[in-house]
Amino acid sequence: MSHPYQPVTPEARGSDPDSPRLPGDERSIGEIVGDLGEDLSTLMRQEVALAKAEASQTAKHYGAGAGMFAGAAVGGLMVVTFLSLALWWVIGRAIGTAAEPALAPAGLIVAVIWAIIAAILVAVGRSQMKKAPGVPQTKESLTQIPDALKGDEENNR
Repeated sequence: MSHPYQPVTPEARGSDPDSPRLPGDERSIGEIVGDLGEDLSTLMRQEVALAKAEASQTAKHYGAGAGMFAGAAVGGLMVVTFLSLALWWVIGRAIGTAAEPALAPAGLIVAVIWAIIAAILVAVGRSQMKKAPGVPQTKESLTQIPDALKGDEENNR
């Protein structure tokens, strides 16, 4: 059942006829709008802080993984260097110009050691990259802001 509109008389407003408050109201519209602005500002600051925290955590895992890949790259460079050196000595011996035939096997052994080190670094780097969580909480809470601004908090649950 609807009630007909009844304008608020100056007497109903209380002692100040220019007051935007109605009897029983605790805050004026200006105070409510001011609080809304402060709340929105606080919400945005909290969202930025959450994004920074999640991004920092993700960056740590990516940084560790990237360091392992860099180590693997150095290991790969060593593999190529020593395999090239060993191949050089093998070819040199095949044509009969190698002065010390034992140098070729030594180069191969060092290359195999570096290949094992590089493989370990790649495995550790890959596991570090898989541990990076991304920013799931920030993404979820940012999707809830439009509904909260519309007053549809029920859609966020």
